[in-house]
Amino acid sequence: MNIEKKVIEQYLSEVKEAVRYNRYRLDRNARRQDNIDLFLNYVIDEAKAKEIILSLTAMDFSDILKNEHKGYEHERLYVFGKDEILLERTGTGVKDVSLYIKLNKMENCFVIVISFHEQRHPITYYFK
Repeated sequence: MNIEKKVIEQYLSEVKEAVRYNRYRLDRNARRQDNIDLFLNYVIDEAKAKEIILSLTAMDFSDILKNEHKGYEHERLYVFGKDEILLERTGTGVKDVSLYIKLNKMENCFVIVISFHEQRHPITYYFK
């Protein structure tokens, strides 16, 4: 895979514009239990999630994946990682949490945040 940094910067610019104008959705349905768990395990809300997405840079970029769901194979999903200090919901401790963030920017510039949860495995950053 040969990706130029400016391509990722342009993608993020479009994502951030959509997020700033609330043209996005953070998936928290039954198939996205890991996303739900992040909000259950840490003191985090939609505003904080939005802030984290808006803070993404090309340096946080990891990979581009093909959507594997039938009928959506033409879509490309962009994966980012971000370290955030979050307050644990139970107890009083803070934790440096490595997040896995997978975005799908639709043709109409609506963004679906497919994954927004703790990394299960360390990810490789493309530009680091």
